[in-house]
Amino acid sequence: MASFVTEVLASSGKLEKEDLSGKISKMSRKVEEIKVEVCDMINKRYSDFLSCLQASEDLMVQVDTVSKEMDALKNCIETEVCNNVHVAVAEFTKLKQQLERNTVVISMLELLKEFHTAMEEYNKALLEKKYVDAANHLEKAKNSVESLKSWKTSELPLLSALSSELTVQRENLIYHLGEEWKRLVVWKLPSSRDAVNEKAFLKVELRLSSTSKDGEPKPPPLVCCVLQALSIQGDLQHKLKLFSQILLKNMLKPLVMYASLSVRVTEQPEEGTVLALQCLEERHGERSTPFQVYSKLLLVLQSLHSDLLGEVHLHICFCLVFCPLVLSTLLGEMIWEELSQCIIHECLLYSIPSDSSLLEQYSTVIKETEEFEEALKQMEYLRRDSTDLLKYARDVNSHFASKKCRDVIVAARKLMTSKMHNTVKVGMIAGLWKLQLLIQSWEDITLKTQHTDEVIMENSKQLSALSLQLPACRISESVQQLMELALNTLCEAVGSSTQSALQLFFTVRNIFQLFYDVVPTYHKENLLKFPHLAAIQHNNCMYLAHHLLTLGHHFRNHLPQPLNEGVATFVDMVPGFRKLGAQCFLAQLNVQRAELLERLSTAHNFCNLDDEDNYIAASKAVRQVIHQLKQLGTVWQDVLPVSIYCKAMGNLLNTAIAEIITKIMMLEDISSEDGEHLHTLCQSIIDEGPLVFIPLAEEQKNRKYQEEVPLYVKKWGTFKELVVVLRANLQEIVDRWANGKGLLAAEFSSLEVKSLIRALFQNTERRAVALSKIK
Repeated sequence: MASFVTEVLASSGKLEKEDLSGKISKMSRKVEEIKVEVCDMINKRYSDFLSCLQASEDLMVQVDTVSKEMDALKNCIETEVCNNVHVAVAEFTKLKQQLERNTVVISMLELLKEFHTAMEEYNKALLEKKYVDAANHLEKAKNSVESLKSWKTSELPLLSALSSELTVQRENLIYHLGEEWKRLVVWKLPSSRDAVNEKAFLKVELRLSSTSKDGEPKPPPLVCCVLQALSIQGDLQHKLKLFSQILLKNMLKPLVMYASLSVRVTEQPEEGTVLALQCLEERHGERSTPFQVYSKLLLVLQSLHSDLLGEVHLHICFCLVFCPLVLSTLLGEMIWEELSQCIIHECLLYSIPSDSSLLEQYSTVIKETEEFEEALKQMEYLRRDSTDLLKYARDVNSHFASKKCRDVIVAARKLMTSKMHNTVKVGMIAGLWKLQLLIQSWEDITLKTQHTDEVIMENSKQLSALSLQLPACRISESVQQLMELALNTLCEAVGSSTQSALQLFFTVRNIFQLFYDVVPTYHKENLLKFPHLAAIQHNNCMYLAHHLLTLGHHFRNHLPQPLNEGVATFVDMVPGFRKLGAQCFLAQLNVQRAELLERLSTAHNFCNLDDEDNYIAASKAVRQVIHQLKQLGTVWQDVLPVSIYCKAMGNLLNTAIAEIITKIMMLEDISSEDGEHLHTLCQSIIDEGPLVFIPLAEEQKNRKYQEEVPLYVKKWGTFKELVVVLRANLQEIVDRWANGKGLLAAEFSSLEVKSLIRALFQNTERRAVALSKIK
């Protein structure tokens, strides 16, 4: 009966725990009994060596039976008990989730209650103008809403309404605080249409009110309440930032920049404290002394500290830690960096002496700056021990050298960007300083100079006094002034401290480097457009290169270390300047060469000159070439050194002649009339070509260079031989060839002469005989 019930329960999947427990207990007893019997049998078998086969077999059967029952019980547990366990766990999990949901709902209800209570308290405090309490309650309400939003499972449609209400009330509180701030701090500013000058800032006025709208005395804590409430709501930084910007732009900076402006502070019983800018006397172009600037700024900042900022202590959150902070410190952090830079650039910079003899008096400015910063620390505008302002004042020696260098660079750049066409004659005796200016400058600063007596060398053959002399030419007046500026700066470096001497020396190097970079770029178009300026620029570069060769040598022994150990040199810059001048002038020569070739291209290749139109075109082209060369000769006269002038004009004339020779040599048929015309045109070039060589203003001195045309024009001999051939007969041509040894053979090859003969003469026996003699 029991086994039947068990089977029914098992088949229904509801096996009771008691039945399983009973079976397990019974099975455990059987296992213990069999274990004892098996151990006894094993002991007898292997220890007593008794023969008990039948008993062993019976035990084996019992063990197999118990094993089968255990497997059946195990399967029952796995199939039935595990199912019941899963069902129970699921029920417990469901109950737990339901409990958690209830807990969440209760927490949300508590937060909603806290939000409602905070908003009620906020409205009450706002009506009573308890702005700090109102801000705190509003912050609590905000935290409640944020906590509600943090639960992802919460889908209350009320959340959006709560957030909107919170935003509206926060803006309402900010508005009330803003209105209170407007009554506390009233600015009167100039119109944006007014020009930015001293007169415009006379309209600036700051009124720090001490009464309410109805004239009743305002409780002292109101300022503190408004500012603390703004701080709690996170709007204090924004409000104070706007105030600091207006204060800097319309009051503090103008007091620094304009010496004529001062501040007037008045106490009015009904209106409070008024700070207004006033103009005592007009001082155009003058700069305030540091003492005047510090006095005016302290007056404004002391008034703000006593009437607005000094009693307000805030607790600002830094890195999740609330730290006490005075409002004046917060304002100081906002304005100090910009204000100190303004003082440096608009006041201290101009107070640095321009003469090294006045540097000792600058200690007064350093002391005034220290006192100014100490006063700001006492009012808690500053918390640092040393600022950029004081560091700048103390580092006067470096700034003095920097100012000197900056002024030198500015003056140098002004000279470089000035007009180049104003020139002076240099070279030979007139253009060199010959160390006289150097010696005079060193004597002025009481520095011993080297003795410059002539040294007699053992070798009787000595260099001429004009050796390594700059050839006579014209340079820009600005370049001569630039060289004098560099010289004076080096004289200033003599006797200076090591740091100042280094700065001044490398400033001189920077002057020349600046010339190298700026002038070719700034005057680029004019240098290509005007031949006169290109020649002047060439001379300028060569002039600077000439003096850079020995400039460092003259000063080296008079400069401090390490400059006197070989560092003071400018020789490395010489190749660059020479290349710069050569490139500039070559570019202009290329422009002129292109123009010459373009004019000759209108001559119709000098063919068919028996046609009147062709002859007119060719004649016009030749005249234009000669005219262009004469114009260039006049423009470059007395500007370029004679040798450079002659080489340049010779190169251009050679270009024109070479082009004409090439065109004529390409002609296959030259009639007698064409030959006559060609001879006439070429002869005009031979007659007028030497006249373009006029390097000097004195006409008589130019004849020497006009007679030396073959030295400068490579194709001059070739061209003259061509002119002779154009009018010569066959016999004359053969005679000038002279079996390859004559003048004609020196200028033309046999093939070129034969080509000319075939073009000039008809095909006859005489021509054939002449051609046979040209070998």
